[in-house]
Amino acid sequence: MLCIDTEGRGIGADIAAAAEGFALRVAVSIEHAGQLAHVRPPAVGVVVLPGPGTGTAALERFLSEHATIRWVAVCAPEALQHGPCRQLVHDHCIDYHTLPLDRQRLRHTLGHALGLAALGEGQAVPHGSHAMRLTGDSAPIVGLRQRIAKVAAADAPVLIWGESGTGKELVARAVHDCSARARGPFVPINCGAIPASLVQSELFGHEKGAFTGAARARPGLIESAAGGTVLLDEIGDLPLEMQANLLRFLQEKTIHRLGGTRAVPVDVRVVAASHVNLQQAVARGSFREDLFYRLNVLALEVPPLRERRDDVVALAQLFFREYAAERAPHVRGFSSRALAALRAHDWPGNVRELLNRVRRAAVMAEHRLIGPADLDLAGKADGEPPLALHGARVQAERHAIEAGLHAGKSVTRVARELGVSRMTLYRLMAKHSIVTPARRRTP
Repeated sequence: MLCIDTEGRGIGADIAAAAEGFALRVAVSIEHAGQLAHVRPPAVGVVVLPGPGTGTAALERFLSEHATIRWVAVCAPEALQHGPCRQLVHDHCIDYHTLPLDRQRLRHTLGHALGLAALGEGQAVPHGSHAMRLTGDSAPIVGLRQRIAKVAAADAPVLIWGESGTGKELVARAVHDCSARARGPFVPINCGAIPASLVQSELFGHEKGAFTGAARARPGLIESAAGGTVLLDEIGDLPLEMQANLLRFLQEKTIHRLGGTRAVPVDVRVVAASHVNLQQAVARGSFREDLFYRLNVLALEVPPLRERRDDVVALAQLFFREYAAERAPHVRGFSSRALAALRAHDWPGNVRELLNRVRRAAVMAEHRLIGPADLDLAGKADGEPPLALHGARVQAERHAIEAGLHAGKSVTRVARELGVSRMTLYRLMAKHSIVTPARRRTP
């Protein structure tokens, strides 16, 4: 648990007493809070708001960047008459307490916040750098991660195939990051985006005077990746004459700059990627057979998202957190109907489509929870095939809980109306991935 007290109001003892047993860490500045949150991200935070007339911009940015933390505000009563403070509490906090502090009430609030955080732990997704979208526990993605580990240990060329939007560049980056070349550069090159007249110069470089405007020698992209990995993305779009030059480089490990006469040795690992089936391209005569076999030493196939539906929700929540700074402040997550719609969609655009839908919904959603309509999947949640008896019972259970909570009723009241204990209701909420809408007092 993290406490941000930049004002030094002398209420640290009261907060510490309320948080006894919760492993409280206190930050005395926004920068300090950022360091503590980076080292060990907290599930719950207490933020002591500045007095009226004090700037809140830095605090606003920090809370926006750490929106997955459940924040409880502590402030002087007069601070709630200050517009920026009121807005900050409204947008970023699940509850607030005014001074003087009621330790017991604050302790109950913190315990409730920790309970809500625990309900969401099963949905947490680890953050990584380049391999973050390889998130998931489905059999296809687990198998892909295992194959990446094996491929990374070698230094032979790699050929990655997958539909558009499946994350081929991320797979290539993962191969690089797991290899002995991880400290070297990773240079991605989109072969289809380079004009045919410039391919030779861009890939292999040129010498001074090689063509009009070549005022000085310049190394090519392949040479710039020396000691690391070069990704030749969409290699199926490479012109045939350039394919011959690339084949020579793979065979000899040297390049010839445009206009040059000497061979330049380059130590680089080549990873190629394509959404085109290169074997079929070979049969059509648009891709050299000898180059295909030179590249296809170690092969990786990236599964489409429709074959790893169990990962869709985890990926959606990952993107939701990744773009926290962009989303509307009142948006806190996905409704169960939105999650059902995500699972039901076929994802022809794969992971890229999922990312774009989540980003758009996080910005445009009108309510606290993103619904199917916000994802432009309104028909998916209602268009699923008829449920078996057990499935119908589960769906009715979920809808009954959501109807009560989203009507503004407390957990205690909903539990009483449904005839179950509060603990049973919390267990059912965890089972159905239901998040309680934040309940706040009106200032």
